[in-house]
Amino acid sequence: MAERTLRLATRGSALALWQARYVQRRLEEAHPGLRVEILVVKTSGDRIQDRPLLEVGGKGLFVKEIQAALLAQEADLAIHSLKDYPAQNPKALCLACVPAREDPRDALVLPLGEGPEALPEDALIGTGSLRRAHQVRRLFPSWRLQGIRGNVETRLRKVDGGEIHGAVLACAGLKRLGYGDRITRPFSVDEVVPAVGQGALAVEARRGDREVLSLVEPLEDARARLCVEAERWFLRGLGGSCTTPLGIHATLDRDWLVLRGFLATVAGDRWIADRVEGSADEAPRLADRLLRAFDRRGARALLSGG
Repeated sequence: MAERTLRLATRGSALALWQARYVQRRLEEAHPGLRVEILVVKTSGDRIQDRPLLEVGGKGLFVKEIQAALLAQEADLAIHSLKDYPAQNPKALCLACVPAREDPRDALVLPLGEGPEALPEDALIGTGSLRRAHQVRRLFPSWRLQGIRGNVETRLRKVDGGEIHGAVLACAGLKRLGYGDRITRPFSVDEVVPAVGQGALAVEARRGDREVLSLVEPLEDARARLCVEAERWFLRGLGGSCTTPLGIHATLDRDWLVLRGFLATVAGDRWIADRVEGSADEAPRLADRLLRAFDRRGARALLSGG
């Protein structure tokens, strides 16, 4: 193709930059002559580090300034962790591409060389996610769960420095940043249901920009797209927000889809967990089936706090 430059907007964390460089490399390999420049955008979620996300607006704070850069045509593409990508977005933008998904599970991280058997009964475990905290508490009721903020490296330093006994982090972020060996114990997707889109990337573009949309097509992974769209269908149907303690995860084995869900009150005193499975070509219907199962078990009351 003739020489062309695209601007790719991203957050500036180490993980966000890894994601942006991955998309940059894939695009430039797919289209000789294409140059992709990375535009770092400071988001509200990055600036506010002294309070839990729940108190200041949730994961959407990692997205809105990046979307503003797209809408203002300061960037041609944006890259997000799909678990941070809201269910509802500006109509002028679209989820242009979902590349291949990394390991979606959550993991317990302990100091190097230590195993779970070394943890005290009342271990202090850090996590920035109520979804993780409430599910881990079901597995290990005696653990004390403490909220933590910061990037992957900051959280690992808290573990290694003895501030906390361990932390629960996403396998995907650890593996992408070269910390896969720090995974002490991965939790299965039945033990801790991952967040919507966890392990997947969201490449966002302006809906009417046909040239850019065609350029990202080679990066699309059909299986990842099918799974995350089923998860997001459930999220939209439930009406949950990015502050809801919600896990929803789709697993695809050939043409068979298993959809797992978890929902809790913010306090974690009540929760619902369920699953459905069936043919992958009926993914939206499976999501609707799981929604009906959650409705029958009182999901609306949990969401409203009633």
